[in-house]
Amino acid sequence: MRRKAIKLLKILSVLSCVISPLSHAAENADQTKIKEIVNAAITPIQKEFNIPGMAVAVSIDGQNYFYNYGIASKEGKQAVSQDTLFEIGSISKTFTATLASYAQINGQLSFGDSVSQHLPSLRGSAFDKVSLLNLATHTAGGLPLQVPDEITNNEQLMDYFKNWQPKYAAGTYRVYSNPSIGLLGLITAKSMNTSFEEAIEKKLFPELGMTNSYVNVPAAQMKNYAQGYNKKDAPVRVSPGVLAAEAYGVKSSSADMIKYINANMKIAKINDKVQQALINTHSGYFKSGGIVQDLIWEQYAYPVELNKLLTGNRDAMAYEANAASKITPVLAPQSMAWINKTGSTNGFAAYTAFIPAKKIGIVILANKNYPIPPRVTAAYQILNQLDQQSESRN
Repeated sequence: MRRKAIKLLKILSVLSCVISPLSHAAENADQTKIKEIVNAAITPIQKEFNIPGMAVAVSIDGQNYFYNYGIASKEGKQAVSQDTLFEIGSISKTFTATLASYAQINGQLSFGDSVSQHLPSLRGSAFDKVSLLNLATHTAGGLPLQVPDEITNNEQLMDYFKNWQPKYAAGTYRVYSNPSIGLLGLITAKSMNTSFEEAIEKKLFPELGMTNSYVNVPAAQMKNYAQGYNKKDAPVRVSPGVLAAEAYGVKSSSADMIKYINANMKIAKINDKVQQALINTHSGYFKSGGIVQDLIWEQYAYPVELNKLLTGNRDAMAYEANAASKITPVLAPQSMAWINKTGSTNGFAAYTAFIPAKKIGIVILANKNYPIPPRVTAAYQILNQLDQQSESRN
């Protein structure tokens, strides 16, 4: 019996030596293929738009892959890494929506509340008929894209809101608006008895495991903050302004952003309430212009064709009013969905997308603003091929 056991152990030992190199070879082959797929989609974009630096992170079933291109700054020539900080523009809005969702779970607000219920100074104004849900879905009635230039403080902002007159009844049109989500962020922070920056940087980011993300980049991290470049290749970074933090003010890295995407796909292990807050932001409330409007996130039934994604991310969705139809009952979070968001500042461009059922997601960050269609196309090419590769393995 002992001899048989020893013989069996020898056989298993030999098999392990044979199987292990093969499995490593397969893993290396997969990584090589993934890199080829990403490079094929990203390098032409960097070249065409003369982008100094780009950072791409891909998540496949919880495994993260990082691909870095070029430099963080023309002056310092520092190479882009997964820890380089980029301005993510309007992707910041998804964090604001998540924070509001978290506050609702804690009973500090409800998306069904009217705006004036939380801001007494706006009682008797149009905001008596505008809900927090309207703010989170760009359906308040025609708030402008930007806070007017002449407004420089919250007192002036409240005066502006008090006198604002909607063009449409709340919930009938989607008009993309920084003041809309900014106002939601302001109300959320107030309900939590803190500042918005404090709530994001000291509460939400730590809960998500995001240790390298900021509204206000600390001095010690400025060395990692990429320099942005505008269309004329002049150096530029986002300027602080009223509601900037809530609408477009987050700076983050590809390493942190892919953690965020994983948490949205329920891959990361995080606080139960925060996890539920994330998933709740994937609920669909309105249909407009080819998209299902979630809480800031935009979704499409998967599989989806590229032209549909391009239509949903076209300029008209950001600069024009689009009729909105309410989804009744609310569309519960879908796992077979393409969920995405773009973000831009004058000197940076970003895009992220994920498919929960497939457990694949992508983050694309750049330190130059370039058009949205190439971002969406690159992400589609990458995720589509990764999905096909996964299906062939299964």
